[in-house]
Amino acid sequence: MSTLFQKMSSLSSAEEFLDFFEVEYEQQIVHVNRLHILKRFNQYLRATPGTDGMTDEALHATCRELLIRAYADFVRSTPAQEKVFKVFQDLEGKSVGLDSLRSTLPSQTI
Repeated sequence: MSTLFQKMSSLSSAEEFLDFFEVEYEQQIVHVNRLHILKRFNQYLRATPGTDGMTDEALHATCRELLIRAYADFVRSTPAQEKVFKVFQDLEGKSVGLDSLRSTLPSQTI
């Protein structure tokens, strides 16, 4: 494991990752999308070939660019549109109406 990946394994919050890679961010966007940003960053990182053979400097630059890209996805879009997590993938644009929810409630007799 690279030294950079070892350092990254100690990071736990989206803010820590963004600060570590010196990425400017708006707290409100991160507050609402923190898990989505980190998940997308992980997806981008896994889809990038050759990271195992990179020097720490090259890997740092690559990770920084991927994190910027992941953050930008949620600056211009929403979690439902980006569909990072399975729950959003399963919905496929469907919504549940209030009347539909009411019909599933047990009737109350007074």
